[in-house]
Amino acid sequence: MAEQRGDRIHIRDLKLRCIVGVFSEERREKQDVTIQITLFADLRPSGRSDNLADTVDYKAIKQQVVAMVEQSSFQLVERLAQAIADICLAPPLVQAVQVTVEKPGALRFARTVSVEITRRRNEG
Repeated sequence: MAEQRGDRIHIRDLKLRCIVGVFSEERREKQDVTIQITLFADLRPSGRSDNLADTVDYKAIKQQVVAMVEQSSFQLVERLAQAIADICLAPPLVQAVQVTVEKPGALRFARTVSVEITRRRNEG
């Protein structure tokens, strides 16, 4: 699997705004979230061919994630992270994904709270 070879594409510090939270004050206005995505895929074919068709179109994934997150209204950060992972695993070349969603200001005295998940293709 690509994870063992270490082939990865990173999307770092994607800063978006969405409704996320269980309390009424969290659901009134969009809040900032910061997203980290690591896509695991075999990048050898595209490294040889220099052809976009042989790799993961990370721009398309980013656009789909932005559209979904900005329109979302989840209660849990965990659910938001799962929805992002689902988008990332849609392209057949992506074998696994690691998603971290940070919610700055979620806890008093803490810079941020984050949820990190790893999902693999064909895992329930």
